[in-house]
Amino acid sequence: MMQSGNPRSLSAGALVQGVLLVFALLVPLWGGAYWVHVGSLLWYYAILASSWTLLAGFAGQFSFAHMMFAALGGYTSALIVIHLGTGYLGLAIVAGVVLAMAIGALIGFMVLRLSGPYLALFTLAISEVLRMVIIAETGLTRGSQGLEVPRFFPGDSDVSYYYLGLALLAGSLLLMGLLLRTRIGLFLRAIREDEGATQASGVHTTRYKILVFVVTSGLAAMAGIYYAHFVGILTPNMMILPEMGIVIAMAVIGGIESLPGAVVGAAIVYLLSEALRDYGEMRFVLLGLALILVQRFARNGFFPVVERLGRRKVRAAAPGAPVDECNAN
Repeated sequence: MMQSGNPRSLSAGALVQGVLLVFALLVPLWGGAYWVHVGSLLWYYAILASSWTLLAGFAGQFSFAHMMFAALGGYTSALIVIHLGTGYLGLAIVAGVVLAMAIGALIGFMVLRLSGPYLALFTLAISEVLRMVIIAETGLTRGSQGLEVPRFFPGDSDVSYYYLGLALLAGSLLLMGLLLRTRIGLFLRAIREDEGATQASGVHTTRYKILVFVVTSGLAAMAGIYYAHFVGILTPNMMILPEMGIVIAMAVIGGIESLPGAVVGAAIVYLLSEALRDYGEMRFVLLGLALILVQRFARNGFFPVVERLGRRKVRAAAPGAPVDECNAN
């Protein structure tokens, strides 16, 4: 009996992801303190990029508010810990995530009944409003001077943060992957393809759009909390438009319809940005050119191309190819 190509496709994708995971786990063993620090920041961007991929790539909801939710989580957690003490760290983390999800639900209720451009413009505007509020409230947030945040772990080593960030990323990917395997995931893809037809089929499209917006808001806030307590300082600059553009570039370059692809895209863009840091603002131009090249030669992103190459190698190495099995039958 001829076997379908799906198991081999899955095994090829799982093989690529497994190799990347093993490599990530071993970085602190051979890499110096610099690479551990870079990797710790990379996990922050990877969570943002992959959760934005779920929102925009799978649900078709293009939002500029991801960095705003990261800032909400980070500032909420930091202010609670600063004013109440590190003994309330657990409460601070929960409060940061819940506040972001509540505001995400409110934004979703107000805007997600409308078409995509309205969501993009509204989220861009409300992000800028929050940034201005943070700058103005110097007595609470210290404005542009930056808010000092207590770190999670004592000492100068970043290894604990590296593995914490990797665990948070793995948990986020697992949660989003399980969500996409349910009926909710099917409804989100259907809404992305044709919201009108999906709604005519009896699906409450607004409800599912708000749901995915709330989930991704919480994930972004969690990333922001991790970032705040790792870096040790928060400034309104984390919400500027180029930062949001970098997250979007990570998702698109890696694969707008692939959660692992978003992680690969985050690694490519962040490492490239680090390498081009000496070029100042010009690095954004170079990153833009990289984005154009990817869209020209790999419209679905970099990671799907790697997966296709992996599937071809799996088929070539298989002891019995599908054609041979057909001939045998």
